[in-house]
Amino acid sequence: MNAETFHNSLSGDQEPPDISPYLLSLWYDGKSNWDKAHHIIQDIQTKEAAWIHAYLHRKEGDMGNADYWYSRAGKKRPAIALYDEWASLVETFL
Repeated sequence: MNAETFHNSLSGDQEPPDISPYLLSLWYDGKSNWDKAHHIIQDIQTKEAAWIHAYLHRKEGDMGNADYWYSRAGKKRPAIALYDEWASLVETFL
């Protein structure tokens, strides 16, 4: 799967098969289902999951919580558009 295939899958109703929980969370976020995206990622204890978790809280507007998760991911909150961060996350986890 590449970025174009992933993006195209957002127009359908079926999750792409055999993708990581990281991409699955981003897929649901791309489908405007923040709650499902958060539910998938919140209990995964990796720096990668923390980065997605941070992005989701940034999108939610909870910057204190976002900054906590960025710290857990070893990152700082980026000064880029949310969509650009989402696209960067997708590229990273493909």
